[in-house]
Amino acid sequence: MTVRTVIFDWGGTLTPWHRIDPAILWHEVCQTQFSAVQAGDVARAICAAERAVWADIDRSQCSGTLAQVFELAQVTATDGILASYFQAWEPHTLTDPEVLPLLRELRRRNIRIGLLSNTLWPRSAHDRCLARDQVLDLIDGTVYSSEIPWSKPHPEAFRAAMAAVGEDDPTSCVFVGDRPYDDVHGAKSVGMRTVLIPNNDVPSYAAAVPDAVIAKLPELIQHIDRW
Repeated sequence: MTVRTVIFDWGGTLTPWHRIDPAILWHEVCQTQFSAVQAGDVARAICAAERAVWADIDRSQCSGTLAQVFELAQVTATDGILASYFQAWEPHTLTDPEVLPLLRELRRRNIRIGLLSNTLWPRSAHDRCLARDQVLDLIDGTVYSSEIPWSKPHPEAFRAAMAAVGEDDPTSCVFVGDRPYDDVHGAKSVGMRTVLIPNNDVPSYAAAVPDAVIAKLPELIQHIDRW
């Protein structure tokens, strides 16, 4: 089956993977918004709530939001704290420089481009990052788990990503991601081909066997050519 659609994961795929310590990040954020006495306690509450929300997502394959994190932490998500939070994330959201030429080549081949991300963030936060790096207009459809009931690897998350780009045949889709369970296993469960970008910080999953493994995003084209 000819490849008509390529759907990408975001973090660790379109953005280079690197470790981030949430406790440090939240503490830095809270220091800008609270007194020195309060900042540590508030940061620990938010960080614990964030871990709990992600644990529930992993367990249930349901979605979660940043609003749920603040509600669980019993912290008011003011404009100031949100602005400080996303500013702290700014250097960690940069799109891989190899993405722009890759997406242009896929467009040249009339291949639809989608994005599916497990995230707590609202659409506006992601779209700002993609627009900043001049790739938003090259993506035909974006789906963020924070906006739908399910998260990867639930099949409905992948079906939502297909619908967002106007694709109805999973066998004509390729999903590209760095997580064997969420990305490879999830996409294969609905009939997509899968491409894994290995990430040593992400747990392996023996049952997830990708159709291809690549070290760099431009290598994707050679696999699309052979398919």
